[in-house]
Amino acid sequence: MKKILPLASLVLALVPPLASAAAARPNILWFIADDMSPNFSCYGEKLIETPHVDRLAREGTRFSRAFTAAPVCSPCRSGFITGMYQTAIGAHHHRSGRGVEKILLPDGVAPTPRRLQQAGYYTCIGSGLPNTSRTGKTKAERKGGGDGLGKTDYNFEWSPAMYDSSDWAGRKPGQPFFMQVMTGGGKLRGGSDETARRLAERARAELGGATDPAKVVLPPYYPRDPVMLRDWAAYLDAVRFTDKHVGDVIARLEKEGILDQTLVIFTTDHGISHARGKQFLYDEGTHVPFVVRGPGIPRGQVREDLIELIDLTPISLAAAGVPLPGGMQAKNVFAAAYRPREFAFAARDRCDETVERLRSVRSDRFLYIRNFHPQRPHLQPNAYKDGKSIVQTLRTLHAAGKLDRLTEQLLFRPTRPAEELYEWTTDRWQVKNLAGDPAQRGTLETLRARLDRWMAETGDRGPESEAMYDSDMEVYLGGRANKGKGETVTEKNIAQMKQWAREGK
Repeated sequence: MKKILPLASLVLALVPPLASAAAARPNILWFIADDMSPNFSCYGEKLIETPHVDRLAREGTRFSRAFTAAPVCSPCRSGFITGMYQTAIGAHHHRSGRGVEKILLPDGVAPTPRRLQQAGYYTCIGSGLPNTSRTGKTKAERKGGGDGLGKTDYNFEWSPAMYDSSDWAGRKPGQPFFMQVMTGGGKLRGGSDETARRLAERARAELGGATDPAKVVLPPYYPRDPVMLRDWAAYLDAVRFTDKHVGDVIARLEKEGILDQTLVIFTTDHGISHARGKQFLYDEGTHVPFVVRGPGIPRGQVREDLIELIDLTPISLAAAGVPLPGGMQAKNVFAAAYRPREFAFAARDRCDETVERLRSVRSDRFLYIRNFHPQRPHLQPNAYKDGKSIVQTLRTLHAAGKLDRLTEQLLFRPTRPAEELYEWTTDRWQVKNLAGDPAQRGTLETLRARLDRWMAETGDRGPESEAMYDSDMEVYLGGRANKGKGETVTEKNIAQMKQWAREGK
């Protein structure tokens, strides 16, 4: 006992009082931009400059190989807010659980704001700038309207009470905060040629100039049509507006004297919204920026190991001193015992009314994609995407026979290969499918087996029930409010989905 007591006294002396430990916990701030790939100058974009995200990278750690597990908003957000693959918690179908059929989180899984709130954090979600919307406009510019909570878009049942406010200004003195800064990102350019032109006008007025469409470099499968070029130029201006928003929030943290006490993570939910980007498992849809700055984070470091967007949660919980729950699938990539991933996984399922099922696994060299509906076209009918000027332009050029062979092959074939394999490190846009190459048979079989294993180990929930589909389609159709006004595009697409299902496609 005499030997134990001095040792116990020493341990107690080394453990700070609870209040001091709480005071030492960092604030945690996430920047989450919509629909945006790593088109920032610190990631090699040449046509625009992004000084504020570049600063975060310079003063922190930039991950060059970060990938989302879901290339569409709600499944992605359902995953990163819980640290789980969306396929494992039943939240993998876009905008699901919105009708009479609901989705409940499995036992032991909880949203990160709830865990941090229980640990004493003041939790908030908004723009990060009082009286300013996620689009960067002030209350006066948007003609009134309250601040409100920022974008959530979770597919499971959750309580708004897990957020204390839309801003950290209301916290108690000394209380650490968790803030999700949600920005419009790529959505700022809208979906039409008209809205793209308007964003260019706004860029000229607010940023001193707009991106020149003639200088835009497109992926090789998109035609250099004026509509396509104006859209991509507007997208790059959306990146510039996002960077400015980041700078304004960072300036606020500096003014309040809390920047160096705040863990800042900048990322996006998925890649650019385009014909082969958002909703698809190629790099254009899944590769995201991921930059971390703050206490204990190496400065000026560039990491090339594979990480996943769901890692947002364990990084943040660990920084707050909150134990990671058993079974969490995401990883704290800054942990001393962290072993870099060999593989990164992604999945795409139903988006709006359009039924789909894609799965992928990525090594440090190859990307394997499995199409569960190979008898359907790449660009299935979808009211959301078909309402965009860029997709309408592609369809018009296709009908007129004005697209080149590569574009026709990748976007407009009536069917798809069941398996795709790309050497993504050298084939930047994934245009050469190696799945049929005898020289890559070993790689194909290895990745095929690894994907099967991941799906089994994580409990991939697979296709949704017809009851769930019908429940959510009622919401999309507004409770059949459009009946009597002619059949809507969405209704036609739903009928097409059900017809293909009956045909086994």
